Amino acid sequence: MSQPRTAAPIRQFLNLIRPRPWLRKLLMAGPAGLWLLIFQGIPLALIVVMSFGTRTASGAVTYTFTAQNYFRFAEPLYLEILARSFGVALGVTLISLIIGYPLAYFIAAQPPEKRTRWLFLVMVPFWTSMLIRTYGWVFLLRSNGLINWVLQALHMTKEPLNLLYNNGAATLGLVYMLLPFMVLPIYTSVEKLDASLIRAAYDLGARPARTFRTVILPLTLPGVAAGSVLVSVPAMGLFYIADLLGGAKTVLIGNLIQNQFRQANDWPFGSAVSVILSALTMMLIFLYVRSGGKEEGLL
Repeated sequence: MSQPRTAAPIRQFLNLIRPRPWLRKLLMAGPAGLWLLIFQGIPLALIVVMSFGTRTASGAVTYTFTAQNYFRFAEPLYLEILARSFGVALGVTLISLIIGYPLAYFIAAQPPEKRTRWLFLVMVPFWTSMLIRTYGWVFLLRSNGLINWVLQALHMTKEPLNLLYNNGAATLGLVYMLLPFMVLPIYTSVEKLDASLIRAAYDLGARPARTFRTVILPLTLPGVAAGSVLVSVPAMGLFYIADLLGGAKTVLIGNLIQNQFRQANDWPFGSAVSVILSALTMMLIFLYVRSGGKEEGLL
């Protein structure tokens, strides 16, 4: 049975208005690109422009092209803050890796029906605001908090320990907040492991330690690299954790930026520090992509 003659013109019309491949891609990526342009691209451009301005005596911003704010960051005080930030980020990343790798491997080794439960437990903290969880650690670590109360009740200490407002408390808070970002990428890499390679290593006489060093670890390095980037980058910018748990003793580059915008009222210098931190972050991500991280699906 032949189709009506009117079907051919309609089909031709649909072919004419059908989007070209480049137009189809533009329509698919357009909403996300517009979102990034409005809420990230434009604010970042304003920060870059403001970083070359100057601050008047009244705190207003004068938009003059000068690199004085960037040269100011080269002072020893600010370089020390930058070095401290990198040190804290490195320490948080290493601790998260030491804790997160065995946990991720343990979850991946569970039967499929149990993995979901363990992953659920890893994701549960995300249901609560980071700020609220930080205040929870303040309650636990303060002089009259739960930890000191338990230690004194068990007669393990005579006086309250100084657990709060130091670098250790800030590092503990950052590890607690960022640990899931280390566990999940490593879990993804471990789950993709070919079990036959591990069995082959055992059949060839390799002990568990050597099997881990020569087979398991190299194959899961993409997950380790992804987790390290996801942990180290936010560790330098979560200023409120360092404020609440570290106090004035722990000033990181995120705290410096916040202080310039809210207390010192020096927006040009705060913008310059923000641009420097963004550039360092982009360098870390670039190194990650160059090392093959793009294949892991993070970017």
